[in-house]
Amino acid sequence: MKEPAVLVVDDNTDHLELTELALSECCEAGEVLALADSQEALDFLFAQGRYAGRASRRLPRLVILDMKLLPLSGLQVLRAIRTDPRTARLPVVMHSSSIEKTDIAACYAAGANSYIGKASNYDELCRRMRQVYEFWVLVNEG
Repeated sequence: MKEPAVLVVDDNTDHLELTELALSECCEAGEVLALADSQEALDFLFAQGRYAGRASRRLPRLVILDMKLLPLSGLQVLRAIRTDPRTARLPVVMHSSSIEKTDIAACYAAGANSYIGKASNYDELCRRMRQVYEFWVLVNEG
């Protein structure tokens, strides 16, 4: 199995599928792993649970993380990523429909690299995902 370049985590399956579809327009097949469960995302990143056989040092280049997740919130997932030395420097872009300044500030305080609002239409979503992908996966040295 090819290791994904981008891990997308969103428990709203419609948003998850649309984000994965938008990324597929600029990514090669197999570059995106879309998960609807925050605990499963941590299991993937830390090679535990059903992902216990994968090499934990092989991380994606980017995590796109919804803020409002279950069973763990996006902020809890972000804090777990930042707390572990294996993932502390992994780029994490928060992707949320919230435009509340307190939510945005909380994400940056917890260590988010970027915060982008969810798009109101598919064309805008494609544009945003292309920009995020191009910067964090193709341009950024990390």
